[in-house]
Order: sequence, then structure tokens, then C-alpha cells
Amino acid sequence: MNLLAILQPILGPAINKILDLIPNSNERARAKEEFERALLDASVEAQTAQTEINKIEAAHSNVFVSGWRPAIGWTCGLGIMWSFFMEPILTWVAVTFHVVELETLPGLDTGPLLTLVMAMLGLGTLRTFEKKNGVARAG
Repeated sequence: MNLLAILQPILGPAINKILDLIPNSNERARAKEEFERALLDASVEAQTAQTEINKIEAAHSNVFVSGWRPAIGWTCGLGIMWSFFMEPILTWVAVTFHVVELETLPGLDTGPLLTLVMAMLGLGTLRTFEKKNGVARAG
């Protein structure tokens, strides 16, 4: 998530009150612009640092360091497969052929699972959108 989007609602009102103490409207506007620029620079710097960490993790030879993102993807995929495919079919088989005496198999709470999947897919989609519109950075 963008640091600017997080900090602006929190710091914005306080900074505006401080900036309102500047009597000259031009100086007040310049100070506000400098604050927003500094906040944006800090956000870009944090995102760049996280990108570098991600590159180092992905290149690591230990699967527990480099494989945690794929593991989350596989876990989400298996959870969705169970919830929307395997559980209904196996429940139908169990009930129809009296394999076991139960009405339903254990289910998963798909709300958090789908939230995570949509976040993972959304991040990939944003990157594709950037590339398609020619605004993606090289590298």
C-alpha cells in the first residue's frame, strides 16, 4: 500500500493547522507543497527499499526465504479448489453413495482466502496495466 495514502489522512489535518499559522498565502502554499513532496519522496523510498528486499528474497537459495510468496499462492489455490470444487463433489459422493454418515465435509472460510487471492491478483494486474500503458519503470 502507498505510504502517502496511509499518512495523508492522519497527518494532513495536523499539518494543515500548522500551515495555517503561516500568514503569507504564497509561503503557506509553498510549505504545503514541500510537505507533500517530502511525504511522496518518503513513500517512493520505502517502496523502492521493499522492492530491493523482494528481489533479494526471490533470489535466495533457501526455499523458506524465496518460496513464501509461491507458497501463499499454492495455499490459496488449494483452498479455492477445496471450497469450490472438491468439497461439493466429495459431499455429493458421500451422501449419494452413503460412503460415510455425514451431511457435509469440513469447509473453509473463503472470505479471508478470497481477499488474499484478489490482493495477489490485483497486484499482478496493476503491473500489467502499467506495462500496457507504457508507464512501467525499467527493471
